[in-house]
Amino acid sequence: MRIKPIPPEALSPEARYVHEEIVKLTGHSQGQVNMMDKQGALLGPFPAMLQYPQFGVPALTFLRSLDHHATLPKAVREVAILTVAGILGARFELYAHEIMARAYGIAQSSIATLAAAGKPAHLNEPEAIAHDIAAALVRGRIVPDATYNLAADLLGKEGVAELYFLVGGYCLIAMILNGFDIPAPCSPSGS
Repeated sequence: MRIKPIPPEALSPEARYVHEEIVKLTGHSQGQVNMMDKQGALLGPFPAMLQYPQFGVPALTFLRSLDHHATLPKAVREVAILTVAGILGARFELYAHEIMARAYGIAQSSIATLAAAGKPAHLNEPEAIAHDIAAALVRGRIVPDATYNLAADLLGKEGVAELYFLVGGYCLIAMILNGFDIPAPCSPSGS
């Protein structure tokens, strides 16, 4: 780990405000996931966002808009996020979104396959197309016309656009996590 969680009392007043906003956001959208250590410091990508607020606050604003304006079904979103995390190997993202995927009814066997960068056999059509699009984008590919057209039929054009931004947002998070070598809290090297 290249960056440590920052205890709230060590933050400037401005950073403390951002800390509290993150706590509210994650408590609302990811309440099942452990996002703080024993000292109340945020885990995952958040220490980097707080240490480098000139980059972290705009990134957080973008991620917050993805959550606030979400229209895709929760399971579809989680399949896309786990596809990103599995392909990029982002340990904290996998940890958090495996929990969320279970909460939204995705089978453990499908979660395990996504975490291993595979395509589960038992996804419904919207989940499967979300996986296909996320996998293509993360691998640097253009989404084929046939894939886009099926996605537009299943999710609507706005749903496809939301999916593209979701994948981009979680690629950003994966890059922050991987760049700073941030583990999942339950991993042996985690704190």
